[in-house]
Amino acid sequence: MKNKKSFSTARTSRIAVAVSSGSTALHATVVEQIGLRIVQGDFLPGEALPNADDSSEMLGVSRTVLREAIKVLAGKGLVESRPKTGTRVRPRADWNFLDPDVLSWRYAAGVSDEDVRALFELRRAIEPMSAALAAQRATPGQIAEIHAALADMEAFSDDGDRFAKPDLVFHQTILRMTGNELIGSLAALVETALVMSFRLSNDNPEGQRHSLPLHREVAEKIAAGDGPGAQKALLVLIDNAEEDVRRSVENRNKRRKDREQQS
Repeated sequence: MKNKKSFSTARTSRIAVAVSSGSTALHATVVEQIGLRIVQGDFLPGEALPNADDSSEMLGVSRTVLREAIKVLAGKGLVESRPKTGTRVRPRADWNFLDPDVLSWRYAAGVSDEDVRALFELRRAIEPMSAALAAQRATPGQIAEIHAALADMEAFSDDGDRFAKPDLVFHQTILRMTGNELIGSLAALVETALVMSFRLSNDNPEGQRHSLPLHREVAEKIAAGDGPGAQKALLVLIDNAEEDVRRSVENRNKRRKDREQQS
């Protein structure tokens, strides 16, 4: 029996742009279009995706492109393909939420209190201990790098978009400072978590200037070789960031409700 659901919403200008940009962009766009629909619940666990012929036609891509996209999604734990039964969505417990794409898709449509809690629990599980290790192992060059990132953050503290880049450098440098390759490999994951935080709090009228003393405290504790102090300082930084995000999400939800009541 054919699945009556479709990927009709995927026939957007993004597909057209991807086609003109080349096979790599097209492949990435198809992965995103299907993955986003799955993570946002348009296709439920255990449900079959449209068959290959229908999916190719709906998305406007070849079966080869579609097949490669499905392989990528399977690698993220979202789907599985079997003979005769086709491609089905795997149970949510099998999804790799640590994958940066899956994490990004999860927060693309909207954010709940539970989403915010999960995001910052993830950061607390990784970053404070990394700061403690960084204080013990950082090289002079790495300490100079984190201070350079801090200087750029100070320069762009009233410009959320420009502030984001040096802030990412700041936090990712701390992971590399640990000297632990496994922790360093979490940089992409932490980047996604930070980007989500920025997106959720970028309408803060105070900008990011209020966070500078907290970042500076982290940098100073690491430079001084104070592991417990660095760990505590980064935990305080994350706690304050979560408060900013929760306040911003609350304001966004209130504005949305007001618009709905007025319409």
